[in-house]
Amino acid sequence: MNNRIQSLTVLVVSDLEKSKSFYKEVLGCDVTDWWAIRDDEIKLGFKLIQAKENQAVSPNTIGDRIVWDTYAYADDFASLETLYKEWKQKGGTIVQEPTVTEFEWGKWKEFAIQDPDGYVLAIGTADKS
Repeated sequence: MNNRIQSLTVLVVSDLEKSKSFYKEVLGCDVTDWWAIRDDEIKLGFKLIQAKENQAVSPNTIGDRIVWDTYAYADDFASLETLYKEWKQKGGTIVQEPTVTEFEWGKWKEFAIQDPDGYVLAIGTADKS
C-alpha cells in the first residue's frame, strides 16, 4: 500500500472477485489480494474482505435516502467532473448526480457512485475560483 494514502475504508463484500473487478475496472484502482488503491488526482484506499455470509454485507441505510459509506475529496470542480465522466463511461452506477450547493463561504460540488454490494462512495470538492 502506498504511503500517501492516509486512510482507507474496510468493506465486507459478498463476492470478492466481483468487487475487485469493479474497483479496478470502474474506479481505476490498483487491486491486490487485499487492497484497492487509487493514488493519482484522487486518493482512494479500500480493504475488501470476503463475507462469510451475506448478512455481514451492510451498506449504510436510512430508509430510501442515499447514505454514503465512504467519502473522498477531489482537487477541484474540473477533476471531480473528470472522475464523474470516467466512472459513468465505465458503467458505474451513479446514485447521486453532480450537484452544487452554495454556502456563504463558496460552492461545494459532489456526486456518488454505488458498488456491486450497494456501498456508496461520494466524491466532493469546493470551488477554488
